[in-house]
Amino acid sequence: MSLIQSILKLITRISPTLNTQLLYRRRFGKWLDLKNPQTSNEKVLWLKLNTYYKNPLVTQCADKYAVREYVEKCGCGEILNELYGYWTNPDEIDFDKLPNKFVLKNNYYYHMNMVVTDKSELDLAATRKELKKWMKSDGHLYASEMQYEAIPKKIIAEKFIETQDGLAPADYKIYCCNGKPTYVMVCIGREQSVMPKFYYFDIKGQLQRELTRDGLNAPADFHYDIPAGWDKMIEYAKTLSAPFPFVRADFYLEGGKVIFGELTFTPGEGLDNTKLYQADLAIGQQISLPK
Repeated sequence: MSLIQSILKLITRISPTLNTQLLYRRRFGKWLDLKNPQTSNEKVLWLKLNTYYKNPLVTQCADKYAVREYVEKCGCGEILNELYGYWTNPDEIDFDKLPNKFVLKNNYYYHMNMVVTDKSELDLAATRKELKKWMKSDGHLYASEMQYEAIPKKIIAEKFIETQDGLAPADYKIYCCNGKPTYVMVCIGREQSVMPKFYYFDIKGQLQRELTRDGLNAPADFHYDIPAGWDKMIEYAKTLSAPFPFVRADFYLEGGKVIFGELTFTPGEGLDNTKLYQADLAIGQQISLPK
């Protein structure tokens, strides 16, 4: 951990708002306007510091294990991926009882996933060491994402999603504003050796060219085949996002089957400076903040 990260985590303990302002200034070169937020980054940060701050429902839904109960209560249990088990101590995991292919996740925060496609090649000692490191993480303090603060940490094992072509399953990130799905971000070409391309579509599957650099550079005859299950996925996103002014609902589609991924309340920590301004503003205009 760098000295700057340590300092920012300490500042979060004193004032999440101050820490957020410093991060925003560092990332965008200006101070965050919390009185009149306009862009999606600004509104996500406003929600992070106000409506979502240690909010029990938001915390539950940010928890990759506890969110399963929320999905069930919403009547959407059929889209949950199969769960093999969960543990609070990595030493308690009995790998002999897990199938040959599976995925390990920390239910807290993000960037803590391990895809296992051949258990026989797994270094168990190194794996347990990595999982213990996950359990000690306090990464949420860096960007003051306090919705993660109260999550009781677990390691969960889920089914590895098999695909017909053997590649990673297609994933879809649906931006939902006040319970209404607005844009779907799709990554195309991730499985290839070239750089993947990112596009925004509306819920009907029409390319929104002006919202990403790849969209602006797309050929005039660009065509995207809407996959089977698209409309069902949009309906699930609408149901799951209903209580929230903003949330990104992530799903996988495989053979027309919708599989729930997660609910993300602060995409890019609310500090995504890679997003084109017109996309940041377009999504932001769809979010109505509580008065």
